[in-house]
Amino acid sequence: MMTWIRDLRLKRNFSQTELASECKISRQHYNFIENQKRRPSPEVAQRIMDVLGEPNEWPRLLKGNI
Repeated sequence: MMTWIRDLRLKRNFSQTELASECKISRQHYNFIENQKRRPSPEVAQRIMDVLGEPNEWPRLLKGNI
């Protein structure tokens, strides 16, 4: 699990469902990303990090850094 992305999501008071909806992806897709079962496309990574208020961190999400 990418604990840093989970911690950031919780710090911003988003459920997986809410964040996925804001990013226009399914909750299951987001869950797979958070649990490192799937890597996001650059566009999805950027949307996730934009919604979480960390727009410059999207490359970190692509690399799967925990």
